[in-house]
Amino acid sequence: MSQNTQPHQQANNLWSSRMAFILAAAGSAVGLGNIWKFPYITGENGGGAFVLVYLACIFLIGVPVLIAETMIGRRGGQSPVATMRTLTQTEGTARGWRIIGWNGVIASFLVLSFYAVIGGWALVYIGKAASGLFTGADAETIGGQFGGFLANPWELLLWHSVFMAIVVFIVGRGIRSGLEKAVNMLMPLLFVLLIAMVIYAMNNGSFGRAVSFMFSPDFSKLTTAGVLTALGHAAFTLSIGIGVLMAYGSYLPKDVNIARTAMTIAVLDTSVALLAGLAIFPLVFANGLEPGAGPGLIFVTLPLAFGQMSGGALFGTIFFALLLVAAITSAISMLEPVVEWLEEHKGVSRAKSAFGGGLAIWFIGIGTVLSFNVWEDLHPLGFIAFFEGKTVFDLLDFLVSNLMMPLGGLAIALFAGWAMKREGLPADIGLQGGAFRAFMFVLRYLTPAGIGVVFLYNLI
Repeated sequence: MSQNTQPHQQANNLWSSRMAFILAAAGSAVGLGNIWKFPYITGENGGGAFVLVYLACIFLIGVPVLIAETMIGRRGGQSPVATMRTLTQTEGTARGWRIIGWNGVIASFLVLSFYAVIGGWALVYIGKAASGLFTGADAETIGGQFGGFLANPWELLLWHSVFMAIVVFIVGRGIRSGLEKAVNMLMPLLFVLLIAMVIYAMNNGSFGRAVSFMFSPDFSKLTTAGVLTALGHAAFTLSIGIGVLMAYGSYLPKDVNIARTAMTIAVLDTSVALLAGLAIFPLVFANGLEPGAGPGLIFVTLPLAFGQMSGGALFGTIFFALLLVAAITSAISMLEPVVEWLEEHKGVSRAKSAFGGGLAIWFIGIGTVLSFNVWEDLHPLGFIAFFEGKTVFDLLDFLVSNLMMPLGGLAIALFAGWAMKREGLPADIGLQGGAFRAFMFVLRYLTPAGIGVVFLYNLI
Protein backbone atom coordinates (compact mmCIF):
# COMPACT_ATOMS: atom_id res chain seq x y z
CA MET A 1 0.00 0.00 0.00
CA SER A 2 1.42 3.40 -0.94
CA GLN A 3 2.06 6.19 1.53
CA ASN A 4 -0.86 8.14 0.17
CA THR A 5 -3.36 5.39 0.92
CA GLN A 6 -2.51 4.68 4.56
CA PRO A 7 -5.48 4.61 6.96
CA HIS A 8 -6.26 7.83 8.85
CA GLN A 9 -4.38 7.03 12.03
CA GLN A 10 -3.26 10.48 13.18
CA ALA A 11 -5.44 12.14 15.84
CA ASN A 12 -6.05 15.25 13.74
CA ASN A 13 -7.47 13.00 11.02
CA LEU A 14 -10.16 11.61 13.35
CA TRP A 15 -13.37 13.10 14.71
CA SER A 16 -12.64 14.44 18.19
CA SER A 17 -15.64 12.66 19.72
CA ARG A 18 -18.65 10.46 19.04
CA MET A 19 -20.86 13.57 19.16
CA ALA A 20 -18.75 15.28 16.48
CA PHE A 21 -19.32 12.31 14.15
CA ILE A 22 -23.05 12.22 15.00
CA LEU A 23 -23.43 15.92 14.17
CA ALA A 24 -21.45 15.52 10.93
CA ALA A 25 -23.34 12.41 9.77
CA ALA A 26 -26.69 13.88 10.86
CA GLY A 27 -25.74 17.06 9.00
CA SER A 28 -25.10 14.96 5.92
CA ALA A 29 -28.50 13.31 6.29
CA VAL A 30 -30.34 16.51 7.20
CA GLY A 31 -30.58 18.54 4.03
CA LEU A 32 -32.92 19.68 1.30
CA GLY A 33 -34.45 16.20 1.39
CA ASN A 34 -35.87 16.85 4.87
CA ILE A 35 -36.99 20.46 4.53
CA TRP A 36 -37.74 20.75 0.80
CA LYS A 37 -38.67 17.25 -0.36
CA PHE A 38 -40.20 15.45 2.64
CA PRO A 39 -43.06 17.95 3.20
CA TYR A 40 -44.18 18.02 -0.40
CA ILE A 41 -44.04 14.25 -0.95
CA THR A 42 -45.95 13.82 2.32
CA GLY A 43 -48.53 16.24 0.97
CA GLU A 44 -48.71 14.40 -2.36
CA ASN A 45 -49.21 11.03 -0.65
CA GLY A 46 -51.95 11.77 1.84
CA GLY A 47 -50.12 12.57 5.10
CA GLY A 48 -50.23 10.27 8.13
CA ALA A 49 -50.18 6.84 6.47
CA PHE A 50 -47.24 7.90 4.31
CA VAL A 51 -45.36 9.21 7.39
CA LEU A 52 -45.90 5.89 9.19
CA VAL A 53 -44.56 3.86 6.26
CA TYR A 54 -41.65 6.28 5.88
CA LEU A 55 -40.64 5.82 9.53
CA ALA A 56 -40.76 2.03 9.16
CA CYS A 57 -38.59 2.26 6.02
CA ILE A 58 -36.04 4.46 7.77
CA PHE A 59 -35.40 1.84 10.45
CA LEU A 60 -35.75 -1.31 8.30
CA ILE A 61 -34.03 -0.12 5.13
CA GLY A 62 -32.03 3.01 5.89
CA VAL A 63 -30.45 2.28 9.27
CA PRO A 64 -29.00 -1.17 8.40
CA VAL A 65 -27.20 0.27 5.34
CA LEU A 66 -26.11 3.30 7.37
CA ILE A 67 -24.52 0.95 9.92
CA ALA A 68 -22.93 -1.23 7.24
CA GLU A 69 -21.51 1.68 5.22
CA THR A 70 -20.05 3.38 8.32
CA MET A 71 -18.53 0.08 9.49
CA ILE A 72 -16.94 -0.51 6.06
CA GLY A 73 -15.52 3.03 6.08
CA ARG A 74 -14.00 2.69 9.54
CA ARG A 75 -12.56 -0.75 8.84
CA GLY A 76 -10.89 0.49 5.63
CA GLY A 77 -9.86 3.88 7.08
CA GLN A 78 -9.33 5.46 3.65
CA SER A 79 -11.30 7.00 0.79
CA PRO A 80 -14.22 4.87 -0.48
CA VAL A 81 -12.16 3.74 -3.49
CA ALA A 82 -9.08 2.72 -1.45
CA THR A 83 -11.23 1.23 1.32
CA MET A 84 -12.98 -1.15 -1.08
CA ARG A 85 -9.67 -2.09 -2.72
CA THR A 86 -8.20 -2.92 0.70
CA LEU A 87 -11.26 -4.81 1.96
CA THR A 88 -11.63 -6.96 -1.13
CA GLN A 89 -8.06 -8.10 -0.45
CA THR A 90 -8.33 -8.63 3.32
CA GLU A 91 -11.78 -10.26 3.09
CA GLY A 92 -10.77 -12.44 0.15
CA THR A 93 -13.71 -11.33 -2.00
CA ALA A 94 -14.11 -10.73 -5.72
CA ARG A 95 -12.50 -7.58 -7.13
CA GLY A 96 -15.88 -6.58 -8.58
CA TRP A 97 -16.99 -5.28 -5.17
CA ARG A 98 -14.56 -2.38 -5.66
CA ILE A 99 -17.24 -0.73 -7.80
CA ILE A 100 -18.91 0.31 -4.51
CA GLY A 101 -16.08 2.77 -3.84
CA TRP A 102 -16.09 4.25 -7.33
CA ASN A 103 -19.88 4.48 -7.35
CA GLY A 104 -19.72 6.46 -4.10
CA VAL A 105 -17.16 9.00 -5.27
CA ILE A 106 -18.82 9.55 -8.67
CA ALA A 107 -22.34 9.74 -7.20
CA SER A 108 -21.35 12.30 -4.55
CA PHE A 109 -19.60 14.32 -7.29
CA LEU A 110 -22.68 14.34 -9.53
CA VAL A 111 -25.29 14.94 -6.84
CA LEU A 112 -23.41 17.96 -5.47
CA SER A 113 -23.27 19.45 -8.96
CA PHE A 114 -27.05 20.00 -8.97
CA TYR A 115 -27.53 20.18 -5.19
CA ALA A 116 -25.33 23.30 -5.12
CA VAL A 117 -27.64 25.00 -7.63
CA ILE A 118 -30.67 24.45 -5.36
CA GLY A 119 -28.53 25.58 -2.39
CA GLY A 120 -27.99 28.81 -4.30
CA TRP A 121 -31.76 29.27 -4.49
CA ALA A 122 -31.95 29.16 -0.69
CA LEU A 123 -29.23 31.82 -0.51
CA VAL A 124 -31.01 34.27 -2.78
CA TYR A 125 -34.42 33.65 -1.17
CA ILE A 126 -33.06 34.76 2.22
CA GLY A 127 -32.57 38.19 0.69
CA LYS A 128 -35.94 38.13 -1.07
CA ALA A 129 -37.76 37.32 2.16
CA ALA A 130 -35.80 39.85 4.24
CA SER A 131 -36.52 42.65 1.76
CA GLY A 132 -40.29 42.14 2.17
CA LEU A 133 -40.66 41.14 -1.46
CA PHE A 134 -43.38 38.59 -0.59
CA THR A 135 -45.42 40.89 1.68
CA GLY A 136 -48.96 41.18 0.30
CA ALA A 137 -48.00 39.53 -3.00
CA ASP A 138 -50.49 37.22 -4.71
CA ALA A 139 -49.82 33.76 -6.13
CA GLU A 140 -49.29 35.03 -9.67
CA THR A 141 -46.71 37.60 -8.52
CA ILE A 142 -44.72 35.13 -6.42
CA GLY A 143 -44.88 32.49 -9.14
CA GLY A 144 -43.65 35.10 -11.59
CA GLN A 145 -40.77 36.02 -9.29
CA PHE A 146 -39.64 32.41 -9.10
CA GLY A 147 -40.06 31.88 -12.84
CA GLY A 148 -38.11 35.06 -13.58
CA PHE A 149 -35.33 33.96 -11.25
CA LEU A 150 -35.03 30.56 -12.98
CA ALA A 151 -35.06 32.22 -16.39
CA ASN A 152 -31.92 34.25 -15.61
CA PRO A 153 -28.86 31.99 -16.09
CA TRP A 154 -26.39 34.61 -14.85
CA GLU A 155 -28.20 35.07 -11.55
CA LEU A 156 -28.49 31.30 -11.04
CA LEU A 157 -24.79 30.91 -11.88
CA LEU A 158 -23.81 33.64 -9.40
CA TRP A 159 -25.58 31.99 -6.47
CA HIS A 160 -24.46 28.50 -7.51
CA SER A 161 -20.89 29.87 -7.41
CA VAL A 162 -21.31 31.51 -3.99
CA PHE A 163 -22.75 28.32 -2.50
CA MET A 164 -19.92 26.17 -3.90
CA ALA A 165 -17.33 28.65 -2.60
CA ILE A 166 -18.75 28.28 0.94
CA VAL A 167 -18.60 24.48 0.68
CA VAL A 168 -15.05 24.45 -0.70
CA PHE A 169 -13.84 26.80 2.04
CA ILE A 170 -15.24 24.62 4.84
CA VAL A 171 -14.01 21.29 3.45
CA GLY A 172 -10.60 22.69 2.54
CA ARG A 173 -9.89 23.52 6.19
CA GLY A 174 -9.79 19.84 7.16
CA ILE A 175 -11.67 17.51 9.52
CA ARG A 176 -11.40 19.32 12.84
CA SER A 177 -10.85 22.89 11.67
CA GLY A 178 -13.35 22.71 8.81
CA LEU A 179 -15.99 19.96 8.85
CA GLU A 180 -16.19 19.54 12.63
CA LYS A 181 -16.24 23.26 13.46
CA ALA A 182 -18.88 23.86 10.81
CA VAL A 183 -21.29 21.15 12.02
CA ASN A 184 -20.72 22.06 15.68
CA MET A 185 -22.01 25.53 14.84
CA LEU A 186 -24.52 24.81 12.07
CA MET A 187 -26.40 21.80 13.49
CA PRO A 188 -27.44 23.49 16.78
CA LEU A 189 -28.35 26.59 14.73
CA LEU A 190 -30.49 24.42 12.45
CA PHE A 191 -32.49 23.07 15.39
CA VAL A 192 -32.91 26.56 16.93
CA LEU A 193 -34.22 27.94 13.62
CA LEU A 194 -36.48 24.93 13.09
CA ILE A 195 -38.02 25.13 16.57
CA ALA A 196 -38.55 28.88 16.08
CA MET A 197 -40.42 28.08 12.86
CA VAL A 198 -42.59 25.44 14.58
CA ILE A 199 -43.50 27.92 17.36
CA TYR A 200 -44.36 30.52 14.71
CA ALA A 201 -46.53 27.96 12.90
CA MET A 202 -48.31 27.08 16.17
CA ASN A 203 -49.24 30.73 16.72
CA ASN A 204 -49.99 31.74 13.14
CA GLY A 205 -51.18 28.60 11.36
CA SER A 206 -53.67 25.75 11.52
CA PHE A 207 -51.47 23.65 13.80
CA GLY A 208 -54.14 21.16 14.91
CA ARG A 209 -55.07 20.40 11.32
CA ALA A 210 -51.40 19.91 10.43
CA VAL A 211 -50.86 17.50 13.33
CA SER A 212 -53.94 15.53 12.27
CA PHE A 213 -52.79 15.48 8.65
CA MET A 214 -49.30 14.20 9.55
CA PHE A 215 -50.07 11.77 12.38
CA SER A 216 -53.58 10.40 11.77
CA PRO A 217 -53.07 7.60 9.24
CA ASP A 218 -55.68 7.18 6.53
CA PHE A 219 -54.48 4.16 4.58
CA SER A 220 -57.15 4.68 1.91
CA LYS A 221 -55.02 7.61 0.70
CA LEU A 222 -51.84 5.54 0.45
CA THR A 223 -51.08 3.98 -2.93
CA THR A 224 -48.45 1.45 -3.93
CA ALA A 225 -46.55 4.30 -5.53
CA GLY A 226 -46.70 6.14 -2.19
CA VAL A 227 -45.19 3.17 -0.34
CA LEU A 228 -42.35 2.95 -2.86
CA THR A 229 -41.81 6.72 -2.64
CA ALA A 230 -41.45 6.35 1.13
CA LEU A 231 -38.95 3.52 0.63
CA GLY A 232 -36.92 5.54 -1.84
CA HIS A 233 -36.89 8.69 0.26
CA ALA A 234 -35.79 6.74 3.35
CA ALA A 235 -32.64 5.75 1.45
CA PHE A 236 -32.17 9.21 -0.08
CA THR A 237 -32.50 11.19 3.14
CA LEU A 238 -29.83 9.23 5.05
CA SER A 239 -27.27 9.81 2.26
CA ILE A 240 -26.59 6.08 1.92
CA GLY A 241 -24.92 4.57 -1.12
CA ILE A 242 -22.97 7.66 -2.26
CA GLY A 243 -19.75 7.22 -0.31
CA VAL A 244 -20.44 9.96 2.25
CA LEU A 245 -20.83 7.67 5.26
CA MET A 246 -17.89 5.55 4.13
CA ALA A 247 -15.73 8.70 3.95
CA TYR A 248 -16.95 10.03 7.30
CA GLY A 249 -16.63 6.55 8.83
CA SER A 250 -12.96 6.44 7.84
CA TYR A 251 -12.32 9.22 10.40
CA LEU A 252 -14.28 7.46 13.18
CA PRO A 253 -12.35 6.31 16.30
CA LYS A 254 -12.38 2.56 16.95
CA ASP A 255 -14.08 2.85 20.35
CA VAL A 256 -17.31 4.39 19.00
CA ASN A 257 -20.36 2.06 18.94
CA ILE A 258 -21.58 2.27 15.32
CA ALA A 259 -25.03 0.72 15.86
CA ARG A 260 -25.96 3.08 18.69
CA THR A 261 -24.53 6.04 16.81
CA ALA A 262 -26.47 5.15 13.64
CA MET A 263 -29.74 5.03 15.57
CA THR A 264 -29.03 8.48 17.00
CA ILE A 265 -28.35 9.84 13.51
CA ALA A 266 -31.59 8.31 12.17
CA VAL A 267 -33.62 9.78 15.06
CA LEU A 268 -32.11 13.25 14.51
CA ASP A 269 -32.72 13.06 10.77
CA THR A 270 -36.32 11.90 11.20
CA SER A 271 -36.98 14.53 13.87
CA VAL A 272 -35.91 17.29 11.48
CA ALA A 273 -38.20 15.96 8.73
CA LEU A 274 -41.20 15.79 11.08
CA LEU A 275 -40.49 19.22 12.58
CA ALA A 276 -40.20 20.64 9.05
CA GLY A 277 -43.66 19.27 8.32
CA LEU A 278 -45.01 20.85 11.54
CA ALA A 279 -43.44 24.17 10.52
CA ILE A 280 -44.75 24.13 6.95
CA PHE A 281 -48.20 22.48 6.88
CA PRO A 282 -49.87 24.81 9.47
CA LEU A 283 -48.98 27.80 7.28
CA VAL A 284 -50.15 26.01 4.14
CA PHE A 285 -53.52 25.04 5.67
CA ALA A 286 -54.07 28.44 7.30
CA ASN A 287 -53.81 30.10 3.90
CA GLY A 288 -55.98 27.60 2.06
CA LEU A 289 -53.03 26.40 0.00
CA GLU A 290 -52.33 22.94 -1.43
CA PRO A 291 -50.07 20.65 0.69
CA GLY A 292 -49.27 18.51 -2.35
CA ALA A 293 -47.94 21.44 -4.36
CA GLY A 294 -44.84 19.51 -5.41
CA PRO A 295 -41.33 20.98 -5.60
CA GLY A 296 -42.79 24.51 -5.75
CA LEU A 297 -44.07 24.16 -2.16
CA ILE A 298 -40.96 25.83 -0.71
CA PHE A 299 -40.22 28.51 -3.31
CA VAL A 300 -43.76 29.47 -4.38
CA THR A 301 -46.40 28.23 -1.93
CA LEU A 302 -44.58 29.13 1.33
CA PRO A 303 -43.54 32.64 0.23
CA LEU A 304 -47.21 33.22 -0.56
CA ALA A 305 -48.11 32.13 2.99
CA PHE A 306 -45.38 34.29 4.56
CA GLY A 307 -46.58 37.26 2.53
CA GLN A 308 -50.07 37.06 4.05
CA MET A 309 -49.08 36.62 7.71
CA SER A 310 -47.91 38.97 10.47
CA GLY A 311 -44.17 38.68 10.96
CA GLY A 312 -43.97 36.89 7.63
CA ALA A 313 -40.89 38.77 6.39
CA LEU A 314 -38.88 37.90 9.52
CA PHE A 315 -39.93 34.27 9.67
CA GLY A 316 -39.64 33.84 5.93
CA THR A 317 -36.02 34.96 6.30
CA ILE A 318 -35.52 32.52 9.19
CA PHE A 319 -37.03 29.69 7.13
CA PHE A 320 -34.75 30.20 4.14
CA ALA A 321 -31.75 30.55 6.48
CA LEU A 322 -32.79 27.17 7.88
CA LEU A 323 -32.94 25.75 4.37
CA LEU A 324 -29.47 27.13 3.61
CA VAL A 325 -27.93 25.65 6.78
CA ALA A 326 -29.41 22.25 5.96
CA ALA A 327 -28.10 22.47 2.40
CA ILE A 328 -24.56 23.37 3.53
CA THR A 329 -24.28 20.54 6.08
CA SER A 330 -25.22 18.05 3.37
CA ALA A 331 -23.10 19.62 0.65
CA ILE A 332 -19.85 19.54 2.66
CA SER A 333 -20.35 15.81 3.19
CA MET A 334 -20.78 15.26 -0.56
CA LEU A 335 -17.51 16.99 -1.37
CA GLU A 336 -15.58 14.95 1.22
CA PRO A 337 -15.36 11.61 -0.72
CA VAL A 338 -14.00 13.48 -3.75
CA VAL A 339 -11.44 15.40 -1.67
CA GLU A 340 -10.37 12.28 0.23
CA TRP A 341 -9.78 10.45 -3.06
CA LEU A 342 -7.77 13.33 -4.57
CA GLU A 343 -5.63 13.57 -1.42
CA GLU A 344 -4.84 9.85 -1.43
CA HIS A 345 -4.45 9.05 -5.10
CA LYS A 346 -3.10 12.28 -6.53
CA GLY A 347 -0.99 13.36 -3.55
CA VAL A 348 -2.61 16.81 -3.60
CA SER A 349 -2.97 18.87 -0.41
CA ARG A 350 -6.41 19.05 1.18
CA ALA A 351 -6.92 22.71 0.29
CA LYS A 352 -5.97 22.11 -3.36
CA SER A 353 -8.10 18.94 -3.46
CA ALA A 354 -11.12 20.87 -2.19
CA PHE A 355 -10.55 23.66 -4.71
CA GLY A 356 -9.93 21.34 -7.66
CA GLY A 357 -12.81 19.00 -6.83
CA GLY A 358 -15.12 21.92 -6.11
CA LEU A 359 -14.20 23.64 -9.38
CA ALA A 360 -14.97 20.48 -11.40
CA ILE A 361 -18.30 20.06 -9.58
CA TRP A 362 -19.12 23.75 -10.14
CA PHE A 363 -18.44 23.34 -13.86
CA ILE A 364 -20.75 20.30 -14.17
CA GLY A 365 -23.38 22.31 -12.24
CA ILE A 366 -23.54 24.82 -15.10
CA GLY A 367 -25.53 22.16 -16.98
CA THR A 368 -28.17 22.24 -14.24
CA VAL A 369 -28.20 26.06 -14.24
CA LEU A 370 -28.87 26.12 -17.98
CA SER A 371 -31.52 23.39 -17.72
CA PHE A 372 -33.95 25.95 -16.31
CA ASN A 373 -33.51 28.51 -19.09
CA VAL A 374 -31.19 28.39 -22.12
CA TRP A 375 -31.17 24.58 -22.31
CA GLU A 376 -34.73 23.94 -21.10
CA ASP A 377 -35.60 22.39 -24.47
CA LEU A 378 -32.36 20.39 -24.66
CA HIS A 379 -32.92 16.69 -23.98
CA PRO A 380 -29.49 15.05 -24.47
CA LEU A 381 -30.80 11.47 -24.50
CA GLY A 382 -34.27 12.27 -25.82
CA PHE A 383 -33.81 9.85 -28.70
CA ILE A 384 -34.13 7.04 -26.13
CA ALA A 385 -37.76 6.62 -25.07
CA PHE A 386 -36.73 5.99 -21.46
CA PHE A 387 -35.10 9.45 -21.22
CA GLU A 388 -37.55 11.35 -23.39
CA GLY A 389 -38.20 14.88 -22.13
CA LYS A 390 -35.39 14.86 -19.55
CA THR A 391 -33.16 17.94 -19.33
CA VAL A 392 -29.54 17.80 -18.14
CA PHE A 393 -30.76 18.39 -14.58
CA ASP A 394 -33.42 15.67 -14.89
CA LEU A 395 -30.83 13.21 -16.20
CA LEU A 396 -28.36 13.90 -13.38
CA ASP A 397 -31.10 13.64 -10.76
CA PHE A 398 -32.44 10.42 -12.27
CA LEU A 399 -28.98 8.87 -12.62
CA VAL A 400 -28.05 9.52 -8.98
CA SER A 401 -31.40 9.17 -7.19
CA ASN A 402 -32.85 6.25 -9.14
CA LEU A 403 -29.76 4.30 -10.20
CA MET A 404 -26.52 5.07 -8.33
CA MET A 405 -27.92 5.56 -4.81
CA PRO A 406 -30.15 2.46 -4.71
CA LEU A 407 -27.53 0.27 -6.45
CA GLY A 408 -24.85 1.60 -4.09
CA GLY A 409 -27.02 0.88 -1.05
CA LEU A 410 -27.90 -2.57 -2.37
CA ALA A 411 -24.25 -3.43 -3.05
CA ILE A 412 -23.20 -2.26 0.44
CA ALA A 413 -25.93 -4.42 2.08
CA LEU A 414 -24.88 -7.46 0.04
CA PHE A 415 -21.16 -6.93 0.62
CA ALA A 416 -21.49 -6.47 4.39
CA GLY A 417 -24.20 -9.13 4.73
CA TRP A 418 -22.79 -11.88 2.51
CA ALA A 419 -19.25 -11.21 1.27
CA MET A 420 -17.47 -10.02 4.41
CA LYS A 421 -16.28 -12.52 6.99
CA ARG A 422 -18.42 -12.74 10.14
CA GLU A 423 -15.33 -12.68 12.34
CA GLY A 424 -15.03 -9.30 14.08
CA LEU A 425 -18.31 -7.90 12.68
CA PRO A 426 -20.27 -7.91 15.97
CA ALA A 427 -17.51 -5.93 17.70
CA ASP A 428 -17.11 -3.58 14.72
CA ILE A 429 -20.83 -2.84 14.57
CA GLY A 430 -21.47 -2.81 18.32
CA LEU A 431 -24.11 -5.56 18.44
CA GLN A 432 -23.85 -8.97 20.11
CA GLY A 433 -25.89 -12.18 20.34
CA GLY A 434 -29.52 -11.99 19.26
CA ALA A 435 -29.30 -8.29 18.36
CA PHE A 436 -26.48 -9.02 15.90
CA ARG A 437 -28.33 -11.99 14.37
CA ALA A 438 -31.48 -9.89 13.93
CA PHE A 439 -29.45 -7.12 12.31
CA MET A 440 -27.79 -9.56 9.90
CA PHE A 441 -31.17 -11.06 8.94
CA VAL A 442 -32.54 -7.61 8.10
CA LEU A 443 -29.34 -6.60 6.25
CA ARG A 444 -29.19 -9.84 4.26
CA TYR A 445 -32.83 -10.23 3.30
CA LEU A 446 -35.23 -7.36 4.08
CA THR A 447 -32.98 -4.45 3.15
CA PRO A 448 -31.89 -5.80 -0.27
CA ALA A 449 -35.49 -6.78 -1.06
CA GLY A 450 -36.76 -3.30 -0.21
CA ILE A 451 -34.06 -1.49 -2.17
CA GLY A 452 -34.47 -3.89 -5.10
CA VAL A 453 -38.20 -3.23 -5.31
CA VAL A 454 -37.66 0.55 -5.29
CA PHE A 455 -34.97 0.27 -7.95
CA LEU A 456 -37.13 -1.81 -10.29
CA TYR A 457 -40.17 0.42 -9.72
CA ASN A 458 -38.18 3.54 -10.58
CA LEU A 459 -36.97 1.94 -13.79
CA ILE A 460 -40.38 0.65 -14.84
